[in-house]
Amino acid sequence: MTNELDQPYRLDGKIALVTGGASGIGAATCRELVRAGSEVIIADVNLKAAKAFAEELGGARAVEMDVTDSKSIAKAAKEVAKLDVLVNNAGIGLVGNIEATNEDDFERVMRVNVYSVYLVTKAFVPRLLETRGAIVNIGSIAGQVGVKQRFAYCASKGAVLAMTRQIAVDYPQRLRCNCIAPGTVQTPFVEGYLEKYHQHEKDKVREELRQRQPVGRLGTPEDVAGLVRYLCSKEADFMQGAVISLDGGWTAA
Repeated sequence: MTNELDQPYRLDGKIALVTGGASGIGAATCRELVRAGSEVIIADVNLKAAKAFAEELGGARAVEMDVTDSKSIAKAAKEVAKLDVLVNNAGIGLVGNIEATNEDDFERVMRVNVYSVYLVTKAFVPRLLETRGAIVNIGSIAGQVGVKQRFAYCASKGAVLAMTRQIAVDYPQRLRCNCIAPGTVQTPFVEGYLEKYHQHEKDKVREELRQRQPVGRLGTPEDVAGLVRYLCSKEADFMQGAVISLDGGWTAA
């Protein structure tokens, strides 16, 4: 019988922190990293939800973190003595072309999707350098191609892609930094979009979202979580500064 510890993509003894870890892709990632043997820190602005999820998972603990607030991040960092994996997952979206995007909305998207990656990564880089740790940034194919009515979102995810590559070249042997660029993933994020903008035609628009990805379905949070696990593992040691499309063939078509 094969020992579980001999299986690939194990993270036994590792400590991982996932931002926005209480729901959607973040929650699936926390679940997968625990399954891989890692101790997981669920960092979320909703501490109550994070604590409930940590109890459910086992092998996890919750920490309150507003990823746009350096003081909140610093407070959370004091609770983390060692870190092997950082997953920058927290993010928001915005619908609208450049004419429909006002300054406040643009600033909010950039603060949550871009400034947060800077703040959180800067706070935890010293710990990651001590362990030759791994950073996984959750980007989007919207950082690689133009998506209609997503001006601010595309801009923010393009910045995440650029930050990934820049960090990788500054620390090529001292830590690893890679980015996953998902297509449309079935999450509360997508359901919120449908409820807000397409309340009377949800099924029609959901089908359109499926069909723009050649495989004919939306991604799942588990699709992304499995790739996060790989990128954090020793088997991915040669992966550095990569941006991996996980989009059902969208950018290949």
